[in-house]
Amino acid sequence: MEIAAGPDPLDAFFDAAIDRALASLPAQFADQLGSVAIVLEDEPTPDQLGSVGAQGLFGLYQGVPRTRWGADGAAVASKITLFRGPLTRANRDPVRLALAIEDTVLHEVAHHFGIDDDRLRELRRG
Repeated sequence: MEIAAGPDPLDAFFDAAIDRALASLPAQFADQLGSVAIVLEDEPTPDQLGSVGAQGLFGLYQGVPRTRWGADGAAVASKITLFRGPLTRANRDPVRLALAIEDTVLHEVAHHFGIDDDRLRELRRG
């Protein structure tokens, strides 16, 4: 797993929240994230928004979910992007921001494992 970050002091805050989210994953899932890069960007681009038909994004999974890999199970590079601007604007309190970052990471990791938004909503309802 690669976490790319720049010199912005907020990056350390994001990095720590990302690390907590990844550490919370059961080992059998965490061990399958080797081909996934996690990157931080300030804002989603129009192309990124358009790719999922969204008005705004906290995070975005781009890649091939593990459930769609070929028969040989070869790793396919994937990327999870977290967007600082939308996350920090929607979560002014540091505790809420940390929880939102962690939730966004877990949401995008779920997409890596082939779980779509409808199924995620269903799982959250219990």
